[in-house]
Amino acid sequence: METRAGDPGAFAQFDLSRVDSPAFVVDAARLRANLRVLQDVGERSGAKVLAALKAFSMWSTAPIVGEYLDGVCTSGLWEARLASEFYDGEITTYCAAYKPEDLPEILRLSDHVIFNSPGQIERLWPIIEHARAAGEDFDIGLRINPLHAEGEVPRYDPCAPHSRLGFPIDQLTEEHMDLVDGIHMHTLCEQDFEPLARTWDKVFDFLEPYFGQFKWINLGGGHHITRADYQREELIEFLADIAEDTGAQVYIEPGEAIALDAGILVGTVLDTGWNGMPVAITDISATCHMPDVIEAPYRPAMLGEGASPDDELGGADGGERVRLGGPSCLAGDVIGDYALPVTAEPGARFAFLDQAHYSMVKTTTFNGVPLPSIWLWDSESDALECKRRFDYEDFRDRLS
Repeated sequence: METRAGDPGAFAQFDLSRVDSPAFVVDAARLRANLRVLQDVGERSGAKVLAALKAFSMWSTAPIVGEYLDGVCTSGLWEARLASEFYDGEITTYCAAYKPEDLPEILRLSDHVIFNSPGQIERLWPIIEHARAAGEDFDIGLRINPLHAEGEVPRYDPCAPHSRLGFPIDQLTEEHMDLVDGIHMHTLCEQDFEPLARTWDKVFDFLEPYFGQFKWINLGGGHHITRADYQREELIEFLADIAEDTGAQVYIEPGEAIALDAGILVGTVLDTGWNGMPVAITDISATCHMPDVIEAPYRPAMLGEGASPDDELGGADGGERVRLGGPSCLAGDVIGDYALPVTAEPGARFAFLDQAHYSMVKTTTFNGVPLPSIWLWDSESDALECKRRFDYEDFRDRLS
């Protein structure tokens, strides 16, 4: 899987020694630039734009997000709590399956609660009725599966064969539609406009009999709207057309697009060696800090790779690639092969690009590997602040 991002932006001038290691550094200025793009799409199309917390939930930036977007979407009780505590605007919650004991609080916190199947709505209907009788105000939605795969990697494609995500659209009936106020679908992953348009073509005939019946339609996330080559004008026209055709309020839920190219992960070379090629152990772990490197898999872009003045090939070691891996005991804890922009020796600093989304929310302390600290930098003012450091107690207290 190839990364569709990796623009260094202002990080090209950032001094990596200003932060500890490992560390996530998020550029507030780039974050605002992405949010302005999304705000413009929402205002010109009439769609409401929600930030997907599953991709980027650095809640210290919630005031920035709230300046531009209509709210957030969450994936369960804890994210809904986080949204209620820190974020402005609407809260939409979708979970593949709700625990009955969690649902009352989710209904209280959320404006839209989206279910994965009509069967679960029916089983939990007494809880829904009880919440409404108590004065709670919320809409019920149903996630559909368009049965139209567009994803590059099946494990990231909600429409892959036998997917558990979403109700198969060819099973949708009028009785199911009577249960809900809105329809949700999420089918994309780091994709541009054309896959969305093809998916809508697929679902149009199934949904057309219910146009005018549902209040809103949520097109989910996976839209790389803030990428430079994304077809934003086509998207704006498309969203407006859906609203006109369906008579419904349209929502989109970008996640990666919020923080695209807005963050780096800074690391340090700890040791080097040779085993048929140069190898280096770093304080960045793929399995602990960038698990998508292994899961996707993909090769994250490196800040300054191929841009060293020492040679045209990139890398201060004559262009020779070094295999970088983490400090954990997992044999597969390998990030990739890189021509570093600095000499690969103990103490050398480097950084991976586009690490604000997903990497930050997926970190673990497997093997007792420390979590990266979290920093907020503003490339316009050069203000730099450490938002969070993690210590041994954070590792200890997650177990018993």
